[in-house]
Amino acid sequence: MWIQKILLLFLGISSGFAAAGGLFAFIVELGVVADFADRTHTGKNIKLYEDCVAIGGIIGTIFSLFPIRFHIGVLGLIMLGLSSGIFVGCWAMALAEILNVYPIFSRRLKFVRYVGVVIVSIALGKGIGAFLILSLKW
Repeated sequence: MWIQKILLLFLGISSGFAAAGGLFAFIVELGVVADFADRTHTGKNIKLYEDCVAIGGIIGTIFSLFPIRFHIGVLGLIMLGLSSGIFVGCWAMALAEILNVYPIFSRRLKFVRYVGVVIVSIALGKGIGAFLILSLKW
């Protein structure tokens, strides 16, 4: 019985590390961190930026998993809201730049006629996946 619990613990931690590593690699690969360093002319601190992204993800995961509560006041709430908005805006900006890949990709592979089918397939897959995740939570 205890071997099964240790195995499940190891599997859960390993899966968490793999998922988090993939997400952080995706953030760095999108160029969000490098773009910020370039725009602020602070490229020498890029390792610090990447460390801050990782630490922020770890802290966010801890707050998501455990019911940690503390009072931050109105000013803290404003700062948290601004930080969250900046984060979401940066993701949107980075993903909008990635969308330029689709037209180039479709022309290179010469499947311009089927681009609509690909886009509808992606949208259906996202919608079905979201429905399944939300329906399994309830």
